[in-house]
Amino acid sequence: MATESSEGEEEGKITGGNKHLVIEDDHREMGMKAAWSVSSCKPGNGVSSLRDDNLDTYWQSDGAQPHVVNIQFQKKVKLQLVVLYLDFKLDESYTPSKISIRAGDGFHNLKEIKTMELVKPTGWVYLSLSGNDPRETFVNTFMLQIAVLSNHLNGRDTHVRQIKVYGPRPNPFPHQPFQFTSREFIAYSSVR
Repeated sequence: MATESSEGEEEGKITGGNKHLVIEDDHREMGMKAAWSVSSCKPGNGVSSLRDDNLDTYWQSDGAQPHVVNIQFQKKVKLQLVVLYLDFKLDESYTPSKISIRAGDGFHNLKEIKTMELVKPTGWVYLSLSGNDPRETFVNTFMLQIAVLSNHLNGRDTHVRQIKVYGPRPNPFPHQPFQFTSREFIAYSSVR
């Protein structure tokens, strides 16, 4: 979904979006375990609109750029994927065109891990947190920050309709070399 551009290793460009949210079975939504905050918002369009599973509501920023969404966890978590619902057809100049994703232990040591350019996105946009090295399949972090650096048509404030954060689904039997999927195999997976 994201193609690397020729400008740099961390710079990507995404066009379009998916109408339906499609997530693989080996991912689980981690957003419910986090404390969410935003840099600013218009009354009635706050952080709760990002997590209400309603595509008609949205977070609208109110202030100077960059506009940020902070996702803080109580313990270190593994994250693989950030999924945003954006709608250029409805929001036009409020739609983000450049997004930066940062991770760290807190506000004091956030490091940029991805910068993505979005071209008129309408639908679910998938932003992988995997690195260039195949062994870097996830980010292990206490905090994730999504910063909207610029909007389409030089818009000032931004609209983001939904954000979901996914991590790997843990193996229910951590010391087992195989990951069984059926109940029958799991029931007889250990010797008594």
